[in-house]
Amino acid sequence: MAELYPASLAFIVFLLLQRGAELILARRNTRRLLARGAVEHGAGHYPLIVAMHAAWLLAICVWGWNNPVHWGWLAAFALLQAIRVWVLASLGSRWTTRIIVLDEPLVMRGPYRWIAHPNYAVVVAEILVAPMVLGLWPVAAAFTVLNALVLKIRIDAESRALQGLRQPRPGAARG
Repeated sequence: MAELYPASLAFIVFLLLQRGAELILARRNTRRLLARGAVEHGAGHYPLIVAMHAAWLLAICVWGWNNPVHWGWLAAFALLQAIRVWVLASLGSRWTTRIIVLDEPLVMRGPYRWIAHPNYAVVVAEILVAPMVLGLWPVAAAFTVLNALVLKIRIDAESRALQGLRQPRPGAARG
């Protein structure tokens, strides 16, 4: 019989609850943005993103529940969660899992002052780090490659959607 690791189960439950809460927040923000006149772009690839992330979570659940937690990787994951909160707080009601474009200047506060896609940077790191918390290096490797392919499609679609959008005035923060 496989050994039970409560810390591993707690980590998996946290991951599932976090992703579920984010989907609820994203849906709420999407509805509000669309009601304000925003337009969705690149919807055709969204099911691919959902499928990839669902498969990633499923792989972690199936192969990780009976593995011990690697505490160094868990510390790295905790740091990523702090950055994730910073990203979400910086975007506020404009954060969503879809490409929703509002005819307003881009957000240029928080981590968006320094890099164009901090949310994607966090997701890239999480796709690698979360499985490593449970010692699942094959899951980390496979989904890092899959995520890179999906993210290429996503960033290209987002770049096309944002072309021509008004840029913020120098020194002005938007949110």
